[in-house]
Amino acid sequence: MLALACLGTAAYAQEANSGFDLQSTVSGMAAYSHQLSTAPRDGGPITGGMRAMFYPTWKINKNWSISAAVQVHTRPYFYEEFSTQGYGVKADILQAQLMYSQIRANRSLVFRAGQLSSAFGSFLLRYDDAVNPLIDMPLSYGYYGKGVTTLGLAGAQVDATLGKLDMRAQFVNSSPVNPRGLYEKGQYGNWAGGMGYTLFQGLHVGVSGYHGPYLDLQSKYYFPGVPPQDLPASAFGLDVQWGRGPWNVFAELQEFQFAYNIIPTFRQNIGYVELRRVLRPRWYVATRLSYRRSNLAPALQVYETAVGYRPNRLQLVKVGYEIQQGPQIRGTLANTFGIQLVTVFRPVSIARD
Repeated sequence: MLALACLGTAAYAQEANSGFDLQSTVSGMAAYSHQLSTAPRDGGPITGGMRAMFYPTWKINKNWSISAAVQVHTRPYFYEEFSTQGYGVKADILQAQLMYSQIRANRSLVFRAGQLSSAFGSFLLRYDDAVNPLIDMPLSYGYYGKGVTTLGLAGAQVDATLGKLDMRAQFVNSSPVNPRGLYEKGQYGNWAGGMGYTLFQGLHVGVSGYHGPYLDLQSKYYFPGVPPQDLPASAFGLDVQWGRGPWNVFAELQEFQFAYNIIPTFRQNIGYVELRRVLRPRWYVATRLSYRRSNLAPALQVYETAVGYRPNRLQLVKVGYEIQQGPQIRGTLANTFGIQLVTVFRPVSIARD
């Protein structure tokens, strides 16, 4: 869990007393979807894009380290960008953190401060294209109006493990629903955290949650009359991870509540099950079944399937198809066919004992 949370701490950096490491993942994508042909894009149904993730890690000594996760991508690249405006290249610092750790045989304590990924849920640990067996993300994760942002939040976090138990607590400057930069207005402190337990080798269960103000004065759904700090967002989630032999299963069930002062509280329930089956050493097949239900928005089901092939140890090719179904979706107009090529690089690695 600690290695995944650092998103880039290499094995050499864990073993050496100090050193610097830079890893990266570069992905190219081509997609066909009629979402690109309708408003607001109104273009052709075919698009292509690129995404690069950079993970620099500087291990100062056995206890202190600095790590980051920087993303650069063209727009549109993510499926959710197919129905939004804008083209170009965008860069985001997803993580930039100073970390202090104390690790023993059966327990650990880690303190992190800086730009952090949300402590809610479990998918953000698998956000890299080289780790995600499919092309798209679960419904509750993303950039635009989602329950959990994939962008970083400024704050501090404590992680601890004791035997089979793992825990985390986080305080950040804004809500995972509405991330705010350090120099932006509308920042309100938010809490998030979670805990998990490994029942036996291969099976891990966890719970997580967050709470705090989520609106700002410029928000589309902020209605004057009640200060934003008095209108909280709350979320609760359950997650399960299981792996045995050629099978891997990930599942999450999440409940979101967003308070308003004029319209009723918005409640949303989202869940998904993701399965991956290794067919041969180079081949796998994966699928994700997702749903979304709420009291003020139409229902939505998403079914995504992908076949993965590894031509070598550094590259992965995915070919996938995604189906969206809902009362406001006509036929196959929201479906997407995608091809993705992922390459992992480790250009720089310097270690000292």
